[in-house]
Amino acid sequence: MKMRWIAAAMALAVILGLSAAEARQPIIVLTGGASGVYYPLGVTIAKIFADIPDSRVEVQTTDGSVENLMRLQQGTGQIAFALGDALQDAWKGRTEAGFDGKLDGLRVIGALYPSFIQIVATKASGIRTLPDLQGKSLSVGPERSGTELNARVILAAVGLKESRLGRIEHRSFGDSAQAMAQNKLDATLQSAGLGVTALKELSDNNDIVFIAVPKPVVVKMGAPFRPGVIPANSYRGQDQALPTAQVMNYLVTSAAVSDDLAYRMTKLVFDSLPELAVAHMVGSDIRRETAAKPGPVPLHPGAIRYYREKGLLK
Repeated sequence: MKMRWIAAAMALAVILGLSAAEARQPIIVLTGGASGVYYPLGVTIAKIFADIPDSRVEVQTTDGSVENLMRLQQGTGQIAFALGDALQDAWKGRTEAGFDGKLDGLRVIGALYPSFIQIVATKASGIRTLPDLQGKSLSVGPERSGTELNARVILAAVGLKESRLGRIEHRSFGDSAQAMAQNKLDATLQSAGLGVTALKELSDNNDIVFIAVPKPVVVKMGAPFRPGVIPANSYRGQDQALPTAQVMNYLVTSAAVSDDLAYRMTKLVFDSLPELAVAHMVGSDIRRETAAKPGPVPLHPGAIRYYREKGLLK
């Protein structure tokens, strides 16, 4: 009889333990591919969020901006990274960008850092300028990712139809670099902060060429894109500054997230910028002073509370 009571007590403890775990506030951090920039930043943010009481924090890799924003709208994520053009497309419900309708539940935590469109080709491919992509194979990131959206815009601005390319592939950053190293792919377009792991490893071990995006092309691309420069020696073999297009990255949540949780997340992120700078070099480009600047989507009320405390909003 005593053993039965002990067994019953243990079973009850397990049930209560599971119930307590299920009752904790889930905070799912949606990033991107493991070889991109979003992932190491997301892992660091998740560690910072571990201090939020009664929370269960989890980092998930995804195909990028479009998936992240759709999942925020659906409630299967609480905070995510996204490119500014994807965020704008989601807010407007542009079907050609992969959105079925306006994602009106999105809210911004803050602006982060600029992504640069980085186009590299194997030296053997003969690609030296954007028009040279005609007839060549190009990886544009996973389907429905922010990078794929960037690729569509830039190809249209150049007047290069996708049908005129030799082949369009939807590989991750890491897979694209590996395919180029094996001479199975001519070029890759990657939209991310500087210091992409996949491109660093590719440039360290292979002869590649960085392709410029001239300012007139960027102007044709329109907002939210603007001219940018990849500094010389950002990668091995890239010994000159390279003009390209850049677009801001955002940390996004949803209106379904409580004001208190959004406030805590905003405060923890922007009070922990040194940790983000250690996680990845782009963390050094994140500024609290510019985080609350108007973007494609309204700020979450919880984020507004934080920025008002810091004197950044009235």
